[in-house]
Amino acid sequence: MSLFFAAGSAETEMSAAEVRAGLFEGLRKLGRRNKVLAVPPDFTRFHSKSGELTEMAWEFYGDAMTDVLPSLGTHVAMTDAQIDKMFGKIPNELFRVHDWRNDIVTLGEIPGEFMYEVSEGKLDYSWPAQVNKLLVKKEGGHDLILSIGQVVPHEVVGMANGNKNIFVGTGGVMGIHRSHFLGAVYGMERMMGRADTPVRRVLNYASEHFGDKMPQIVYVQTVVSKNHAGELVMRGLFIGDDTECFERAAALSLQCNFLMMDREIKKAVVLLDPHEFHTTWLGNKSVYRTRMALADDAELIVLAPGVREFGEDKTIDGLIRRYGYCGTRATLEAVKNDPDLAANLSAAAHLIHGSSEGRFTIRYCPGHLTRSEVEGVHFAYGDLAEYTAKFDPDKLTDGWNVVDGEEIFYISNPALGLWAYKGRFRD
Repeated sequence: MSLFFAAGSAETEMSAAEVRAGLFEGLRKLGRRNKVLAVPPDFTRFHSKSGELTEMAWEFYGDAMTDVLPSLGTHVAMTDAQIDKMFGKIPNELFRVHDWRNDIVTLGEIPGEFMYEVSEGKLDYSWPAQVNKLLVKKEGGHDLILSIGQVVPHEVVGMANGNKNIFVGTGGVMGIHRSHFLGAVYGMERMMGRADTPVRRVLNYASEHFGDKMPQIVYVQTVVSKNHAGELVMRGLFIGDDTECFERAAALSLQCNFLMMDREIKKAVVLLDPHEFHTTWLGNKSVYRTRMALADDAELIVLAPGVREFGEDKTIDGLIRRYGYCGTRATLEAVKNDPDLAANLSAAAHLIHGSSEGRFTIRYCPGHLTRSEVEGVHFAYGDLAEYTAKFDPDKLTDGWNVVDGEEIFYISNPALGLWAYKGRFRD
């Protein structure tokens, strides 16, 4: 187990040439490979710089990189246009689509006793370690898996990436549902921004006990944030096949992507890029990433010009519309009484994550949903044109602004960080 390359700091701005040199330095240490599978994120992580790294890896390996499997998880497949924009010159015919309901192999089962322990007695079900069949030695025939992605605070697992990219990003129905629900019942606010969480311990157990059924997995981890000019820059690059790679990236991400605030926010305005956010399933990062900074009775205004659905998956979309974001107690009660929701625990987890628990107002201003649809899931509705005219993203800067004499806090992309009032984030 090794760390093949590590570079970065909170002030670092790596050029494309430096990123390429670092990647190639790390990959050369792996020796010759005959059949490589790349597992980058999908278009919802466009800003992670992972597309550029995947293209560089393809240039390094050439014909030996035979397959690219975006880690869709439950997300919809990428379009050709998205592939071209994110992955540059990589031929489209190399891309495979992850089907989380069908193309799955179960590598092993984590016992309920372990789940009971890490959940502090809240859950006792077992957890299947599931991955796309292409990742299994006998099925895919690869001799290297490159797992590429950004480490950033995350609502389900604490810090995104590492082996989450494998067991969730290419995972199956039961594995995804049960891992999401574990994070929800344990408590999102207890986990966000932390590298060691119950969900991460489950993923690490799976790697340690069942990882030998896959070829060597090498993680290419990025840390990305905005510089003083508002440009996205690469702060760090870490390449390795052990936990140190993820842990080093997670430590740097906390420095770059976590804004600890001296006072709470009473009104926040969050913009969802219409090219990236088409559903509340993704767009609720506006809720997850700001909730620890929002005061009681605060208002969160979500400018969502591209949002047209609730779930990425039709089944989950229907469940969100049925129950809405009604809080933990009501959602857990619904799980007990509705077999459909009980069979889709990631949907239940999402409903918990997306609720303010009655503590603050979430006002969605969608481009393609009606007032009745928005209010039907227990959000407040805002007219997009009206609120965009008042809170013009072209005139706002990230952070504190004054609009019509009122102080607001503006976030141009909630996927890039985590905001918390220091009195609420005590550990």
